[in-house]
Amino acid sequence: MTHKVITHWKGNMLFESDNPNDKTLLIDTSPEHGGHNAGHAPKALMLASLAGCSGLDVVSVLKKMKVKVSDFRIDTSANLTEEHPKYYDKVTIEYHFYGEDLKRSKIEKAVNLSIEKYCGVMEMFRHFAEIKAEIHFH
Repeated sequence: MTHKVITHWKGNMLFESDNPNDKTLLIDTSPEHGGHNAGHAPKALMLASLAGCSGLDVVSVLKKMKVKVSDFRIDTSANLTEEHPKYYDKVTIEYHFYGEDLKRSKIEKAVNLSIEKYCGVMEMFRHFAEIKAEIHFH
């Protein structure tokens, strides 16, 4: 399967990028780099993709396990290298689960399945970054 994304320059430092499902998003940079912060930063989008990919896996597995949580949040942070080309060499992904009587072992299994087996974005990140995952229960 091939995915195709078309990214169109909208002037200055702003780009609009489509998605295979016809949704669009804006990509821009900060004023210090000539932009207007009118869209998402490209590297931050990579972290959002990582969290989104893994989050979809976790929610899907928890649904199949019939595990309920009140809320679920993923905090993703990364260290950016100093030299050009700057890239993320260390990434931390924190899974936060909220609810009464959380089924810890099933939630841990769902997260681990995403990390080790299902999340393709996680696999891509492994090729250039050290990944640390944490699970927090609230």
